[in-house]
Amino acid sequence: MAKARTQFICQSCGTIHNRWAGKCENCGEWNTIVEEDPMGGIGGGPARTPKKGRPVTLTALSGEIEEAPRIHTGISELDRALGGGFVRGSAVLVGGDPGIGKSTLLMQAAAALSRRGHKIIYVSGEEAVAQVRLRAQRLRAADTDVMLAAETNVEDILATLADGKRPDLVIIDSIQTLWSELAESAPGTVTQVRTGVQSMIRFAKQTGAAMVLVGHVTKDGQIAGPRVVEHMVDAVLYFEGDRGHHYRILRTVKNRFGPTDEIGVFEMSDGGLREVGNPSELFLGERNEKSPGAAVFAGMEGTRPILVEVQALVAPTSLGTPRRAVVGWDSARLSMILAVLEAHCGVRLGQHDVYLNVAGGYRISEPAADLAVASALVSSLAGIALPADCVYFGEVSLSGAVRPVAQTPQRLKEAEKLGFSAALLPSASVDLPKGSGGRWSEIDSLPDLVVRIAGSKGALRRVEDEV
Repeated sequence: MAKARTQFICQSCGTIHNRWAGKCENCGEWNTIVEEDPMGGIGGGPARTPKKGRPVTLTALSGEIEEAPRIHTGISELDRALGGGFVRGSAVLVGGDPGIGKSTLLMQAAAALSRRGHKIIYVSGEEAVAQVRLRAQRLRAADTDVMLAAETNVEDILATLADGKRPDLVIIDSIQTLWSELAESAPGTVTQVRTGVQSMIRFAKQTGAAMVLVGHVTKDGQIAGPRVVEHMVDAVLYFEGDRGHHYRILRTVKNRFGPTDEIGVFEMSDGGLREVGNPSELFLGERNEKSPGAAVFAGMEGTRPILVEVQALVAPTSLGTPRRAVVGWDSARLSMILAVLEAHCGVRLGQHDVYLNVAGGYRISEPAADLAVASALVSSLAGIALPADCVYFGEVSLSGAVRPVAQTPQRLKEAEKLGFSAALLPSASVDLPKGSGGRWSEIDSLPDLVVRIAGSKGALRRVEDEV
């Protein structure tokens, strides 16, 4: 009899190895690789004989297309991130740091849906029913008909969900606590998490109930456990936020039923999470208009324009290697901007420490912030404040040229709505709004930006002295 083939799976990242090793080459964790039989349990036991398959019905590619029915929560920021609400029969994974507010958001959503007449079941694997009730009282959601359960066994949860009327929404908090009798490993391991999620997704597809799975993230910002969970579900939402700030961002990174670049903005308060209809006012609330090194960036998050302040501090250093500290932006992108300023603009920052910060704890991911970052750096080095009524956006290439970015009209419209009457943008931008009172200044290259900012009040001479 042939020996059953076994494989070795990392319990931290889910990577499959051909043989055991002390350290996983993918995630770098030690003592996380466990032997597993793909047809059986952990330990390489005898394989189970697979059952004979049955033919399935094949359908044509052409046919009527029905829009996926959605369940609207009434929380506009949550519905925006989901693409219009929960889709019936879908599985949504919500990730975030412990204590960031995932359970608070889902309890508020469950209460809102219950008030609309939907049947909601909240299954907690980390807290007792009494603890969940305390949170519901604090969020003023205790008067709703949300059904609670404290259970971690997958088979018991599925039996409870199948008993009685089909629920409209099921919340599992969290997937790291699930365990199934079909797997012989401990709860939280790759095998148990994969088995539990597959069972929950199968129930959602068969019954049409929307399934929400909560998952914690690691210190690297990834879903704890196997990354394969993200490929199994229909949508992945990350709940982000800095504990030093009171705002939270619900960011969509995967969505089979809607856009993948939308965000929902919330503000944490004593009574739970409050929706923020205009995030730009939140990020610009404490702005110092007379301070050098501050530029307002007109960015986009999906279909929503957001204005945020980019702050830079350039100071002489006494160290052999100057410091480069970045908060809220890509550090590699900052190094590129510094290299372009030195190579094409003659602005040498090799003897200066550079600190870059995005106000409010917000994180910028699009390259359109290059022009705003360069403006803040030159402004800090020259010691002159930028115009308070001007916004900046544009991508900087390695040749020093400023390239246009998408959705220019939406950025300018949001800037006008918040009282900004001027903008500095690439000259090749198209679809500029006409008939408005704004002053749109166009530039072709980064040297033009340096001359425009530092070309007055002797600031240009100060920049030249740094060369």
